[in-house]
Amino acid sequence: MTEAEKLIWSRIRGKQIGNVQFYRQRPIATFIADFYAPSVKLVLEIDGAQHLEKEHFAQDKFRDTYLNSLAIVVLRFDNIQVIHQLNGVIETIFGVIQDFKKDGCHKI
Repeated sequence: MTEAEKLIWSRIRGKQIGNVQFYRQRPIATFIADFYAPSVKLVLEIDGAQHLEKEHFAQDKFRDTYLNSLAIVVLRFDNIQVIHQLNGVIETIFGVIQDFKKDGCHKI
């Protein structure tokens, strides 16, 4: 795991956010999600700089569209964001979880 992934994992494992279980490196169809919480249909992707490259960006968009078609929301954060704004990242994740629990679905 990257430093950013370790930071996120230390804050989401063991049902620390909204009593939701996240799993690491979880397969979904032909993709591997960095972190996945099936009970709230939420994928977290922690992206390095390579994801800004045109080819990676297109692959990520395709993947996100596919996962959205399964009613799974994908939240993407880059490494810098996680390392320097961890509390804000966690608040965003918590907000998406709370919205899902309130509405029973994501507003995609």
